[in-house]
Amino acid sequence: MGKVITADIAAGIVKDSDTLGIGGFVGFGAPEELLMALEERFVTAGKPLNITVFHGAGTGDGKDRGGNHLAHEGLVRRIICAHLGLEPKMSKLIVENKMEAFLVPQGVASHMLRATGGKKPGVLTHVGLKTFADPRVEACKVNQLSRDSGFEIVSLMEIKEKEYLLYDTVPLDVCFIKGTYADEAGNVTLHKEAVYVDQLEMATATRNSGGTVIVQVEKIVKTGTLDPRQVKVPSFLIDYIVLAPDFSRNPQGFHSGTYMPELNGEARIPLSAIKPIPLDERKVCGRIGASFLKEGALVNLGIGVAEAVAAVAAEEGINHRIVLSIESGAVGGVPVGGLGIGAAINPDALISQCSNFDIYDGGGIDLAYLGCAQVDRVGNVNVSKFGGRVVGPGGFINITQNAKSVFFCGSMTAGKYDIRVGDGKLDIVTDGDKVKFVDEVEQITFSGDYAREIGQNVYYITERALFKLTGDGVTLIEVAPGVDVEKDILGKMEFTPKIAEDLKVMNPKIFTDAIMGLEL
Repeated sequence: MGKVITADIAAGIVKDSDTLGIGGFVGFGAPEELLMALEERFVTAGKPLNITVFHGAGTGDGKDRGGNHLAHEGLVRRIICAHLGLEPKMSKLIVENKMEAFLVPQGVASHMLRATGGKKPGVLTHVGLKTFADPRVEACKVNQLSRDSGFEIVSLMEIKEKEYLLYDTVPLDVCFIKGTYADEAGNVTLHKEAVYVDQLEMATATRNSGGTVIVQVEKIVKTGTLDPRQVKVPSFLIDYIVLAPDFSRNPQGFHSGTYMPELNGEARIPLSAIKPIPLDERKVCGRIGASFLKEGALVNLGIGVAEAVAAVAAEEGINHRIVLSIESGAVGGVPVGGLGIGAAINPDALISQCSNFDIYDGGGIDLAYLGCAQVDRVGNVNVSKFGGRVVGPGGFINITQNAKSVFFCGSMTAGKYDIRVGDGKLDIVTDGDKVKFVDEVEQITFSGDYAREIGQNVYYITERALFKLTGDGVTLIEVAPGVDVEKDILGKMEFTPKIAEDLKVMNPKIFTDAIMGLEL
């Protein structure tokens, strides 16, 4: 049991100016016990100072957990990550220029770990070209402190007359990861985890950087008693083990106060237990999106309104005829929403996030449904920085640049609104006061120009209008029954889109309580 230490001792291993890797996807795989201990050490002892934090997928609950534990001025000098949407305390420090922040695509962040572990020069990829990650745009720097720092994470290269981005590796001094069980030697299983995030890749990157790998687990068992098929991180990569049996400090995820075996294949539940979503503007978008589904397609769903596509497919009884994929590595089943994003109920397979992004970057996704905060006249989409918030791209850039067809889903306007759905039509009683279709997006997370160059099929789904990206820019192709095109659509845009000559009215079945009878 020589590898077993307390969380307090583990926190003390992180020194001033170290680079700390943190595992996790929202709450799944998040080393909560270790993060709490590091926060407590800083609050009580003022140490460590000026560390660099690296994590791929965002880790947090939108309040206090996950990465939010490290949101103390002076503790973190720089963060390199993919997403901060559920780390508002960290985002606040970044907006206030109290912390450097370099936001990279999530798949790139995952591959940076693999490249670091393999002592590669970096990650050479097309992912991020013409987005804010491109050095010709923002070079992943999201505040003035980052721009003034002199630190660079990405550069532009040309190989065989094609442009690529080279993202640097990030050697790690210490990493905090989470497993399920560990034996006394340090072999670690993930058998009760809902997703396999970057535990292996982060441990390898840290070990091969000469750093210290610390894992928190629910239980420690006798060496030799673990099923080797369940061991995902071998003992030689593990320096220390922290026992964390308290579920509140070592949860399966931040979505629930109880363990859910249906998220990892230990149990399966009838899909009838999943309640249909109510008939509202979110379901309307889900139905429009579901009408594009194809037999056998590999489909990725983002967070927010896009989640409704899976709910509609399940309600219509066609979900088994497509393959749903989440960037975390969950394949099949029905994706969980809210703080459960990243997991799936009754998954068919769980693969590593790192390997999953290889599939994505190579064009393996047939259809992708994601949210949007802003859309502009040339088809650019922003989901990463808006309204005074720094959010980050997550897996958005990897997914949207490489899927064969992309659907951006969201309400036409933002703010408080009263939109009623029923009787085969849409009734806009009070509209939102914030425009989402703008002249120019605040940050380019998806490039319309890049999409046209590679010949992608791109659609923008709202509850009242369906747009398509064409050579002329954003083009209106369908409208909901009951809406006034001039008042309810064009009047809610900062630019005038092209209007299709054969402008269609949407199927009224979309706007009724009855099952639509979708077929693939």
